Amino acid sequence: MSRLVIDRVTVRYGGVTPLDAVSLEFEDGVCGIIGPNGAGKTTTFNVLSGFAIPAEGSVHLDGESLLAVPRHRRARWGLRRSFQQEQVIRSLTVRENLLLAAENSGATRASVDAALDYVGLDGRDRLGSDLTILERRLVEIARCVVGEPRLVLLDEPAAGLDPAESEMLLGVITGIPATTGALVLLVDHDMDLVRAACATVAVLDFGRRIAAGSTAEVLTSPDVRKAYLGIEEEKA
Repeated sequence: MSRLVIDRVTVRYGGVTPLDAVSLEFEDGVCGIIGPNGAGKTTTFNVLSGFAIPAEGSVHLDGESLLAVPRHRRARWGLRRSFQQEQVIRSLTVRENLLLAAENSGATRASVDAALDYVGLDGRDRLGSDLTILERRLVEIARCVVGEPRLVLLDEPAAGLDPAESEMLLGVITGIPATTGALVLLVDHDMDLVRAACATVAVLDFGRRIAAGSTAEVLTSPDVRKAYLGIEEEKA
């Protein structure tokens, strides 16, 4: 069982505090982090992947300090991440994109083919520039499962996809823990995807945690509906 513990993490940029003493815990499977724009979701991912250095707090996966791992070694440690702005290199083929990820993470070439088999992506000699949006998303996820990932961060993987494509992506995302053993954190504004993929979810707003727990309970919380969905419950 994988367990990620984020304990009172604070990030400051001058007079701005995008994360303010945030504590979150996630265990196994696919877990979600949601919230309105500017809530601190991407900053949380930046802390985990080493692009933001917290002023305070700690992060542990299975008792091991993630913050003690240098940023340039986190891919080899087992951290994988996709970004809001996709990172597919359009001048490289599908397989070359994954070979680059394998080199950075210390994974084998055999794991590249295994990752492509997992996401079901054909045409491995096609250039990134020739891929559809869905196919580029699948390349991103394939790069996240190359080798032996321990923690996979997916940032808005369903952006720009239609409902049928999101449904296809759902099956790929939910299969990652069983296939790789990795804990998956999903950030997405597609609430149907979050509801279907995540057993548990945490909600951030203005850099603070406002709710966490089972997805069904959290998404019906009045505080969450007010902060995230802009819906305020009528008073009796």
